[in-house]
Amino acid sequence: MKVDTQKRLEALRKKMKDAEVDLVALGPGSHMQWVTGFHPHADERPCLLLVGPEKETFLMPGLNAEGSREETDIEFHTWADETGPDAALADALAAIKATEAKHVALDETMRADFALLLLGALPGAKHSFTDATVGALRMRKDTAEFKKLKMNAGIADRTMQKAFASIRPGMTELELAAAIKDHFSSEGATPQFWIVGAGSNGAFPHHQTGSRKLAEGDAIVIDIGGRKDGFPSDITRMAVVGNPPEGYGQIHGIVEKAVQAALKTAKPGVLAREVDAAARRVIADAGYGDYFVHRTGHGMGIDGHEPPYITATSETVLEEGMVFSIEPGIYIPGRFGIRLEEIVILRADGPEILSALPRDLYVART
Repeated sequence: MKVDTQKRLEALRKKMKDAEVDLVALGPGSHMQWVTGFHPHADERPCLLLVGPEKETFLMPGLNAEGSREETDIEFHTWADETGPDAALADALAAIKATEAKHVALDETMRADFALLLLGALPGAKHSFTDATVGALRMRKDTAEFKKLKMNAGIADRTMQKAFASIRPGMTELELAAAIKDHFSSEGATPQFWIVGAGSNGAFPHHQTGSRKLAEGDAIVIDIGGRKDGFPSDITRMAVVGNPPEGYGQIHGIVEKAVQAALKTAKPGVLAREVDAAARRVIADAGYGDYFVHRTGHGMGIDGHEPPYITATSETVLEEGMVFSIEPGIYIPGRFGIRLEEIVILRADGPEILSALPRDLYVART
């Protein structure tokens, strides 16, 4: 997706000033992608986007320079394998007047050796991660990002409907997963994950889809995601082969109430932990608190999992434009699991759900 790099750099510099950060250093990955619209090939060769209060530059391996020049007009300080990056890094820091930087914000996803190389060139500099700078900006999605996420949500809806229609007794979890992957691919999306947990396997939230055959009475957790045009999808729905197992309907209803409580609580200005607490309270009050074993949600954007995280301890203040999942669950060992997941974008008056697919149980008739 084409981005307005100068606009994003301006916004980043405002955040840097607020956080008293003198230098932001980003490695090849999602943060660099967000700022520039691309990132060079990621390998062991040090490559950094360095953003100072007034100027920015790349420390760029010579092998990547020609291809990267087609993507950006930001200045390069290149280095070759035979000479190493030290001199080029010193020149890059001097070019953006960052040789005396006292506070460096490091890309938390960059290689450790890249970070140590930079910190070695800035002895005595305080360092932190990007949660107050790039991370804070990425949490609020713009219109173009929302449209990509919404498009992917539609693809995921149709893929889930294909999964429902494909369910047959005797087929394996892997065979159902194949139908899921085929549909993502048919719409030009790359399949990213396909959790199919039938019967007792559904009690493992991140079950590894396997050779178990679907049988009459199996409740099935189906958690899927794909990626198209640089953005992902993520949705979880429930299906059952024939008649649901005993007690299923009551527990599905509890999880649905937990989703609704979280949706009602999620508003700008609310702490993320309050959304988690709202969902968790419903499940605990129903007597299943010990069976809700994960956080209520995670952010989603360029990455499938990114801030804000909707956890019991998160102090993140929710803001308009944030995109995150709401996905409470109850997992009964040896019997079944139930998880219902929505991806929402937070509007001024509350969350807008990206999916158009109901959370009702799908019953596959045998």
